[in-house]
Amino acid sequence: MMSSTLIQDELVPAFLILAEASLGLGHVAQGEEYLSQAQWIVLKNASCSSAIQSKLHRNLGLLHAARGNFEDALYHLANDVYNACCAFRTNGIAASGGYFHMANIFFHQKRMDVAHSLFAEVVDIWHKHFSRLIDTQFQTLTIPPEVDVLSEEVEPTEETLDEGQRTEASQVLSAILDIREQAARPQLDKIAKVLHTLAMLHYLCQNIPKAHELGLKVLQMTEELPKQEPDASLQRLMQLIKTRPSVPK
Repeated sequence: MMSSTLIQDELVPAFLILAEASLGLGHVAQGEEYLSQAQWIVLKNASCSSAIQSKLHRNLGLLHAARGNFEDALYHLANDVYNACCAFRTNGIAASGGYFHMANIFFHQKRMDVAHSLFAEVVDIWHKHFSRLIDTQFQTLTIPPEVDVLSEEVEPTEETLDEGQRTEASQVLSAILDIREQAARPQLDKIAKVLHTLAMLHYLCQNIPKAHELGLKVLQMTEELPKQEPDASLQRLMQLIKTRPSVPK
């Protein structure tokens, strides 16, 4: 007989993957069936992790959104964000998807102030995360070798983005960029921040030419903004890009 822990750790993630795939293909009824099985297992196991509950609530939120039940969708997406924050306190990007889907619902409902506030939160989360990764690489680049060898401090480990994180970041940031650019009154500072975040993403994904292109665009936009100077993370990014052989010096 399978233990409750084994059921929780293996069956629930499998049902959630099947549900997500079904919903993505527009097979709402099939997705609902998988989610019902996952939800039943979670309800029967009080020790279910916050990470799994986060994924369950996100998929339930997307299911209700697909059916037009927006209040129920917002309820589950709020629980997604809560559980993601409980599971990954130091990793804000885990909650970004929940915020993004909530923003899309508010945008659909024409509740623009709330929608744009949540879109801004998503951009802030990824911007801070990428800036930290860029800063770590920049420090590695600028620390003299002799200092690095003699230092007794533990060197920072270089974080990477997994495929799921890269895909999610690219999709949500590109969607937000489209919304920002198509607004009745585009705000250059907000567009520039999304472009900066995307530039960092492309750099971290080794797409250096695209990172360079977007970085230059952000610098140009910054010059058009009153009393606005490039922030430190953008300057570090451009310096890192210049060290790559694919970019003209």
